[in-house]
Amino acid sequence: MTSVVERGQCLTGEAAAHEVQQIFRKIAWRLLPFLFVAYVINSIDRINISFAKLRMAEDLALSDAAYGLGAAVFFVGYLLFEVPSNLYMQRVGARLTIMRIMMLWGLVTIGTSLVSSATGLYIARFLLGVAEAGFFPGVILYLTYWFPASRRGRITSIFIMAGIFAGIVSGPLAGWIMTHFHGWAGLRDWQVLFVFEGIPAVLLGLFAWFWLVDKPQDAPWLNDHEKAVVQAQLEVENVIKGNSHASFRQLLRDPRVLLAGLVFFCIYSGTNTVAYWMPSLIQSFGLADIGRIGLISSLPYCIALVAMYLLGRSSDKHLERRWHLASTMLVGAGSFVLLGLFQGNLELSVLFMSVGAAACLSAVPLFWTIPPAYLSGPVAAGGIALISSLGGIAAMVAPVLVGAVKTQTGSLFVAFDVIAGLLVFGATVLLLGIPAKVLHEHTRNPI
Repeated sequence: MTSVVERGQCLTGEAAAHEVQQIFRKIAWRLLPFLFVAYVINSIDRINISFAKLRMAEDLALSDAAYGLGAAVFFVGYLLFEVPSNLYMQRVGARLTIMRIMMLWGLVTIGTSLVSSATGLYIARFLLGVAEAGFFPGVILYLTYWFPASRRGRITSIFIMAGIFAGIVSGPLAGWIMTHFHGWAGLRDWQVLFVFEGIPAVLLGLFAWFWLVDKPQDAPWLNDHEKAVVQAQLEVENVIKGNSHASFRQLLRDPRVLLAGLVFFCIYSGTNTVAYWMPSLIQSFGLADIGRIGLISSLPYCIALVAMYLLGRSSDKHLERRWHLASTMLVGAGSFVLLGLFQGNLELSVLFMSVGAAACLSAVPLFWTIPPAYLSGPVAAGGIALISSLGGIAAMVAPVLVGAVKTQTGSLFVAFDVIAGLLVFGATVLLLGIPAKVLHEHTRNPI
C-alpha cells in the first residue's frame, strides 16, 4: 500500500503543470467570486459607520471620543466569539457557518438604523461584532482546504482585495445614498444608509447555502481525477510541514503565534484608523460636502488595489514574506508622519494620506501568508483565529485611542503619528522575531 506522500508524488508527477494550474484556476473561479462579493459587503457594513458619523453625530450627540468607543465596541463582541466560531466551523462546515454569519450581520446592520442614543449605538455595534465573528479567519481557514501554500499568496491577495474594492465604492455609495434617499420611509440619511447596506448581506447569506461546498472531496463540479490532484497537493504540503499535535493551550505559549499576533496588532491599528477616521480626517482638510468626501476617501483604496496585487505576486515569485511586509509597514509609517508635517497643504495631505492608508491596507494580505506557513492540521483553525484575535485587540484600542487624542488635542494628525510609531515597532518585531528560515521551509512549491 502506498503512503500519502507516494500517492501525492504519483499524482503530481502524472499531472502536467498546466493541468494542475487549470484545476486550481477552476476552483478559484468557483469560490473566489462569491467570497469576494461577501467580503465587499462585510467591509461596507463594518465601516459604513464612519460615513454615517458625519450626520448621526449631531442627531445622537456623539463626541469624537464617544464615536471612537462606538467603533471599538464592535470588536469586543468580535473578539469574544471569533475563536469559538472558527472552531465550530470545523464541526458544522463552512457553508452553514458563512450563511449564519452573513444573515445575522445583515439583520444587525439594518437594526442599527433604529438607534436613538449613544448607548443604543454601543449595543448595536457589539451585536454586529458578535454576528460577524469568525467570518474573516473562517475564510482564511477555508482557503487552506482548497489551495496549497505555494498558491495561497495570490489567492489571499485577491480575496482581501475585496476589502480594498469595498473602500473604493463605499465612500461614493454612502454619499449617494445619504444625499438622494434622505427622508425615505421617514428615515434620516444615515438611517437609510444602514438599511440599504444591510439587506444584501441577508440575501447573499441565503445564497451561500446553495453555492458553497465544504471541502474538495464534496464538490460535484470536480471530477474524481481533479479531486485526487487537489488532495495530493494538500497532503504533500501537510507532510512537508510535519504533522502537528500541539494543543490550543500550547499555542498560547508558542512565541511565534504571539509574535505574529503582535505584528498583526500593529498592522490592524493602522487599517482600522484608516477605516474609521479617514472621512473625518478628510473633513478636517476643510471639506464639507459628503459626496466629495466619499470620492476622495476612495483614492487610498485605488492605490492599495494595485499595490496589493503586485506585492502578492512578488512575494509568491520570490517566496519571501518578511521584507515585503516590513517594507510596506515602514512606507505607511513614513507617510503618516509626513501627513502631519504638511497638514496645511490639501494636495500633499491627500497624497500622504492615500499612500499611508494604501500601505496599511496592502500589508494585510502579505501578513496572512505567514501564519498558515507554519500552522497546519488541527491547530490551524485555533492558531489562525488566535492570531486574528490577538491582533484584533488593536481594532478595539485604536478607535478609542484616536478619538481620545482628537478630543484632547483637537487634531487627528497627532493620533496618526502614534499609529506610525506602532507600524515601525511592528516591522521591527517581524524582522527580529520571526526567522526567515521558518517561512522558507514551508513555502516551497510541492509540485
